[in-house]
Amino acid sequence: MIEVDHVLVSEELIKEEFVCNLNHCKGACSIEGDSGAPLNEDELEILEKIYPIVKPYMTEKGIEAVEKWGTAVKDYDDDWTTTCVDGNKECAYVTWENGITKCAIEKAYLENKIDWKKPISCHLYPIRITAYPEFDVLHYDRWSICHGACSFGKELKVPVYKFLQGPLERKYGEEWYKKLEEITKIL
Repeated sequence: MIEVDHVLVSEELIKEEFVCNLNHCKGACSIEGDSGAPLNEDELEILEKIYPIVKPYMTEKGIEAVEKWGTAVKDYDDDWTTTCVDGNKECAYVTWENGITKCAIEKAYLENKIDWKKPISCHLYPIRITAYPEFDVLHYDRWSICHGACSFGKELKVPVYKFLQGPLERKYGEEWYKKLEEITKIL
């Protein structure tokens, strides 16, 4: 682990390579798993506020899930997550284009309907954050469905942290990211 301003960063984020390859996985991370995407407390209010705007981009099943369970739910660990269709797996905010999952929230954002791109946990994937009162820990979440992204990252020689520069800057700021880059030069 390396420390950058009260954030512990797994060295795997620097050494491992990763570039999403939606043609390979079809966006399976949005429809697989045992719960929805992790949410921060401040994102709960945002989801409530933007839901009416995002709703037209959602599937009928996704809308039914949100209408039944709400814009966010607690998972088995009592953590807030995005609502899922049928209570698990497929995120309620998933939409489909040419057999590939897309995010209804992000679609609304890209069309300038809202000013919030999507939950930070989605934007940062495959980085996962464990938050403690004094610091965050960033680690690399390995998942078999991302095999194509690992291969593509190796082919392009793009480390995880570089692939996720935008989301990392969104979360911690440009100055923080510059410090991370400086540290990687000496590793």
